[in-house]
Amino acid sequence: MSQEPGPARAAQPDAQQEQDVDTTHAVPVPDPASTPEQEIAIEQGFVDRVYARVDVLRGEAEGNRDSGYAHLAATVPGARYERDVFVYQAARRIADLDSQHEGLVFGRLDFDDGKVRHVGRLGVRDEEYRTLLVDWRAPAAAPFYRATAVDRQEVARRRVIRSFGRTVEEISDDLLNEDAADRLPVIGDGALMAALGRKRTGRMRDIVATIQAEQDAAIRAPGRGATIITGGPGTGKTVVALHRAAYLLYQDRSRYEAAGILVVGPSAVFMKYIGRVLPSLGEETAALYSLGELYAGVEATRQDRPEVAAVKGGTVMLPILRRLVRQTPPGAPDELRIVYRGDVFRLDAAELAAARARVFEKEPRPNLAKTEAGRALLVALWRKIKPVIEEAEPAKFSRDVGSRGEFLTFLDHWWPDLDPADVLGWAGDDRRLASAAEGHLKKEAIEGVAASLRETDFSIPDVALLDELRILLGVKPQPRNRDRIRSWDGIQEVSTVQDRYYDRPERQARDAFYEDYAHVIVDEAQDLSPMQWRMLGRRGRGAGWTIVGDEAQSSWPRPRESADARRRAVPSGRLHEFHLTKNYRNSKEVFEYAAEWAKPRLRNIDLPEAVRETGVAVAEKTVAADALMPEVAGAVVQALEAVEGTVGIIASYDRHPELADIVHDGRVTLVGPLESKGLEWDAVIAVDLEAVAKSHGAGVAYVVLTRATQRLTRIDLA
Repeated sequence: MSQEPGPARAAQPDAQQEQDVDTTHAVPVPDPASTPEQEIAIEQGFVDRVYARVDVLRGEAEGNRDSGYAHLAATVPGARYERDVFVYQAARRIADLDSQHEGLVFGRLDFDDGKVRHVGRLGVRDEEYRTLLVDWRAPAAAPFYRATAVDRQEVARRRVIRSFGRTVEEISDDLLNEDAADRLPVIGDGALMAALGRKRTGRMRDIVATIQAEQDAAIRAPGRGATIITGGPGTGKTVVALHRAAYLLYQDRSRYEAAGILVVGPSAVFMKYIGRVLPSLGEETAALYSLGELYAGVEATRQDRPEVAAVKGGTVMLPILRRLVRQTPPGAPDELRIVYRGDVFRLDAAELAAARARVFEKEPRPNLAKTEAGRALLVALWRKIKPVIEEAEPAKFSRDVGSRGEFLTFLDHWWPDLDPADVLGWAGDDRRLASAAEGHLKKEAIEGVAASLRETDFSIPDVALLDELRILLGVKPQPRNRDRIRSWDGIQEVSTVQDRYYDRPERQARDAFYEDYAHVIVDEAQDLSPMQWRMLGRRGRGAGWTIVGDEAQSSWPRPRESADARRRAVPSGRLHEFHLTKNYRNSKEVFEYAAEWAKPRLRNIDLPEAVRETGVAVAEKTVAADALMPEVAGAVVQALEAVEGTVGIIASYDRHPELADIVHDGRVTLVGPLESKGLEWDAVIAVDLEAVAKSHGAGVAYVVLTRATQRLTRIDLA
């Protein structure tokens, strides 16, 4: 059985193919006097042609899949493998075509020489293998994002096409060559402003139709080395990073899909918010984790008090954790009694402690030192036995005693396999933590950390400590997952771990301990603690990196310490730096208010230019403590009436119990200041901003003020 290359390649050509073929095509001659309706009809004709071709390609893929199923009875191993690959590739092609069905065609370029190029979510070729639609990630699509009136790249007109299903609903043009005005009609007021003005839905959307030139440059940066993307609030850093993941997968799928791309964000709320962007771009294989999920089996959402988080996240925890793993486990026996040749020999608590210390001199990782621990006990016993039983032989003694059930049982209790969660739990005991932290932490810090570790769940900073303990305790070698056979509807299929992840994205094949990623994307990087950088560094030792952030929005109190940890975590190599300068989120009124608040409080603040105005000023209210809740409730009602989309209430965590009673509408979300990072709402009510600044810092309060796209209400206490 052989596979024809045409259908598979026709649906999504790679970047090299895009460079090797003519990506322009013929369309009806433009009439400068055309009406919007006539121009929409022209684009509708082209869109219908593309969808008709996609329907054919999908039918061919379904036929290939069904043909593979017809070979169920194949018995020769080579034939089975060919059948399974055939079926898998066909199923994947169907998934590609289905995932990009909505808004498949979104852009058009008219060039100075009269040629036309359409841009979309997939690359599509016609029956004769000529390009109909250029994938947005291909080099041929770059002028759609990079052409400007100053650097036109031979583009006369750029058109954005907005569709619902297969129906073109709206077009919007930018005329880049004024000399072409006599032959090219210009419709609409600009796609970017229209997109920015749309209501928010609680989920981030892709921006393939409205990527701006400076964003496109960052998206298309080389995958190797480190790419640093900076910019103030609302500049699109997060969505650029996600589109960059899709671009890398397109450019070198074999590398980035096989080894994987890891996307890390600050919170579970944030990851839910961005979770549909990559699938909307046809990419299901990237692994998305919040900082609270990077330890397998733990999904931490609790935030520590800032002073406690600052201790847990600092490098001061490294010597403390090293001491902690050397402590005697709770419940370990404090005496060993052995009968040998009629005499009783005993190791007391001090002698056992000395034996434990000798073990750590040879193997500092306790979970890898059990053999050494047994040897240390036998040596300690031999030193007692030898003076009493002179004729005893050490080799015979070791074989005799070392194989006894009671000795092995004692060893299991005295030197158990340790779980990082249990060891971290030891630090909830003030005395144990004080012993490990002697000379490193003051009493107040010890009490705060211990109290946090006595909680029933882990906090987000705890996850990095768990991961550090995993390494300190010793990771037992595990066999790597290789290609496996799976059974699906009676067909034995050959698939890799990555294949299964692609088929079932909700069940990630790479758990949180996977450490061989080809690329790591870190969002809100300015907030990462040194311990979190160490945790990420393990997962990207040989990876390329994309690091996204804005120092002015940082919640970490010691930026120099964090920067040093970042340098240690990110492999040295070529550095690509990009700075985004336009604020697309906030209205000018909202951002100017936030900037004026932040300027005297934050040094070296980066203030991007807001690109739109709404005419709605920021509302400020100061109320007595007993009037705060009614005032917030009233502000929520007003916001719901004023905007069609979402409303966010951002307040300190201690106010959430009382504020939760006023959140009844599905469009309203209540979050803490730290969870608000990276999110946006049409309207925001900022509650007691000065309390936020006092507890979390001015950078976090600045974040709160820059989450609204249309309306911001600030309610403070008198």
